[in-house]
Amino acid sequence: MRSGVFLGMSSIRYSIRYSIIVAVYNRPDEMDELLESLSQQTLRNFEVVVVEDGSQQPSKAVCDRYAGQLEISYFAKENSGPGLSRNYGCDRARGEVFLFLDSDCTVPPTWLEVVDHGLHTTGFDAFGGPDREHDAFSPLQKAISYAMTSVLTTGGIRGSKIRVGGAFHPRSFNMGMRREVYTTTHGFSTMRFGEDIDFSIRMVKAGFQVGLLPEAWVYHKRRTDLKKFFKQVHNSGMARINLTLRHPGTLKLTHFFPAAFTVYVAVALLYLVIHPLGVWALLPLAVWGAAIALHASLRMRSASIGVLAVLASMVQMIGYGTGFIRGLVRRVILNKPEGYAYQNTFYK
Repeated sequence: MRSGVFLGMSSIRYSIRYSIIVAVYNRPDEMDELLESLSQQTLRNFEVVVVEDGSQQPSKAVCDRYAGQLEISYFAKENSGPGLSRNYGCDRARGEVFLFLDSDCTVPPTWLEVVDHGLHTTGFDAFGGPDREHDAFSPLQKAISYAMTSVLTTGGIRGSKIRVGGAFHPRSFNMGMRREVYTTTHGFSTMRFGEDIDFSIRMVKAGFQVGLLPEAWVYHKRRTDLKKFFKQVHNSGMARINLTLRHPGTLKLTHFFPAAFTVYVAVALLYLVIHPLGVWALLPLAVWGAAIALHASLRMRSASIGVLAVLASMVQMIGYGTGFIRGLVRRVILNKPEGYAYQNTFYK
């Protein structure tokens, strides 16, 4: 009998192959949605390992309700951040392959079947999959999803079959690896943001074959308002500097785009204030915004979401850009420690 609380079906007719590991923090409602989607998987050879990362709103009652539908184990621990909580789950998992999902994700019924097929046909040691919006998402959630996946923002780099600026680095909202990868690399680091990219870089450096499974997509809610979304991407911008310092040579030209965009917007607005012809400096911004509005309206089949997508894309670019600049100042110029920048921004 393993430590922790074990909940599960009384008999399993096959050996466990996949361990789906979910670190959760104060999201019992979203945990319910994720477990519901996992209970509908067409491929059934998996267990679910839920790690409660010091939540004030625990998900144990939610997990209890799925004991008859899933083989699920629940562990509660003190808060340590998502990476170390996933490691905690891996150390207690029994599968040959570890799969990670964020608690704000849901998966289509064939997700695990697609993953299984992809791992067998590609020979990948580790993989990542893209994300997309669900029809039930709110208009703002759809707009945020657009900003994080569009070819007109830096989000388009994440789930593309064509790599821009180096090797593909899976993200933890939809990521998996063979057990050997975890044991060789020792899993996620202590980083609070960017820990999944750090892990991915170390996988590649260790010689493992890492790639994208483009059909293994998930529905990812992300943040529910623009303020929370700004904080998320701002922290990601700071994390890029930390990643660069940990892994020299990984900073690419594309990582500078949001910072350059942010500086351009600031300068253009200042020029608008001090010069009567300054409005022309905003013309490139207007063209970009119009392109996003049109593209998002067509993709989402909604003009109102197209407008929201412009706002979300601005937040994504400026949030990441200001985080990148802030991280550069604090880590490189002021020589602050890695975790310093997140003292007032993590889990807020």
